[in-house]
Amino acid sequence: MIELGKERIDILFNLAEKEFSQHPERSHRYVKLARNISTKYNIKMSMEWRRRFCKSCYKFLKPGKNSKIRLSNGKVHFKCLECGKLMRLPYIKEKKQKRRNKIESYLVKKRVNE
Repeated sequence: MIELGKERIDILFNLAEKEFSQHPERSHRYVKLARNISTKYNIKMSMEWRRRFCKSCYKFLKPGKNSKIRLSNGKVHFKCLECGKLMRLPYIKEKKQKRRNKIESYLVKKRVNE
């Protein structure tokens, strides 16, 4: 049942993505349905989908249309233009990965030069 719920949540969010430009209210409804499925069957949504709706008004967020995304002080700021809610999420993992990649590329260049 859990796999079926995850599959339905993915389908609903993909439909919300497609329908937003023509029918934004329909895409907001798809998000509500996906949230209902996740709460009913106690399924965690993926990080990709959790960042795509407002935690206050539960509307689908499309960057540039009804939301703003900014980077500041190691955090990603999502601002919903529907209700004005500001959500902040850290991006420490991304910074660590970038640092690791930089070190690895340095070590590879050092080995090639030797």
